Amino acid sequence: QVQLDESGGGLVQAGGSLRLSCTTSGRTSSIFTMSWFRKAPGREREFVGAFAWRSGRLYYTDSVKGRFTISRDTAKKTMYLQMNSLKPEDTAVYYCACQVSGATSYDFWGQGTQVTVSS
Repeated sequence: QVQLDESGGGLVQAGGSLRLSCTTSGRTSSIFTMSWFRKAPGREREFVGAFAWRSGRLYYTDSVKGRFTISRDTAKKTMYLQMNSLKPEDTAVYYCACQVSGATSYDFWGQGTQVTVSS
């Protein structure tokens, strides 16, 4: 089991920045991929970006490339999502998710944190 605890959401004006955190605990040695997703009202859940935990490779959906950056602090067992140049369409509940070695899906999810971007 891996537990994920998110924080950092809030209300920001368009063009502003926020940083989300996702702190891991439990069997963190089994983590294979950590990702961010978001869910806006009336829309399907959307992949935002991923961090391949062992290789360090990063992946982003096109709509956030150049604006969002995923990073991690190994000592703190925390992944971050730095969001710059925020747009109203970035408004959503953001979730971090974990895929462990051998799994074919994301089995562990954070509780979600609301990000609201005002125009």
